[in-house]
Amino acid sequence: MEHAAHPPINASAVARDGLHPLLLPMPGAAPVRWRVSAASVAYPEALAEMDRRAEAIAAGEADELVWLLEHPPLYTAGTSARAEDLVDPDRFPIFDTGRGGQFTYHGPGQRVAYVMLDLKRREPDVRRYVAALEEWLIRALDSFNVRGERREDRVGVWVRRPEKAGTGEDKIAAIGIRVRRWVTLHGVSLNVEPDLSHFAGIVPCGVREHGVTSLVDLGLPVTMDDADLALRRAFETVFGPTIVDEA
Repeated sequence: MEHAAHPPINASAVARDGLHPLLLPMPGAAPVRWRVSAASVAYPEALAEMDRRAEAIAAGEADELVWLLEHPPLYTAGTSARAEDLVDPDRFPIFDTGRGGQFTYHGPGQRVAYVMLDLKRREPDVRRYVAALEEWLIRALDSFNVRGERREDRVGVWVRRPEKAGTGEDKIAAIGIRVRRWVTLHGVSLNVEPDLSHFAGIVPCGVREHGVTSLVDLGLPVTMDDADLALRRAFETVFGPTIVDEA
């Protein structure tokens, strides 16, 4: 089974607030491998490794994996990307990808987490999986006393900015997924300290009415190591135990 993910996770089609926020594994399942790459990883290299690992997980030949990394500056186009949302096509490399969603930015200072889980070992429900990803990010942000919120009309995690003119909220974390043979691919990105001006080359996730922010933009001196620790602790409360991956 394969989902390009955007229709199944269309927030207007289902109230994710009503879904159970945890997606724990079946009893006796192996811990999820947890990998952190210190050096920046090229996007094609990351996709190739993710595809290999997902195939091995689906075949029962590898443990589940969460891979945390940073990319050099680039834009990615999801399956619902619209040409008019690419504002500056010459600014950074652009990659088409099989994940759901629209255009997004990746770059230094942003923690990308590729999540390769076998939903058959948990609950084969894509909508619940997306709700669990949101819950994971919300709990991680809570470690820094940041209140992350979901929105039923758009996927991702948002923070209120009452001091800002306009809508008074910004996006701090994005979600884009694909599910193949019930194994998840792609995942989430959390803005720790990226150059927020880089988002100006696209309409992020097709949302024109709202801006983007980061932990540092909110006035918090959070390092990538701080973010990684918060992400791992929160992940274990939502998805179950992890173990360091030595690969």
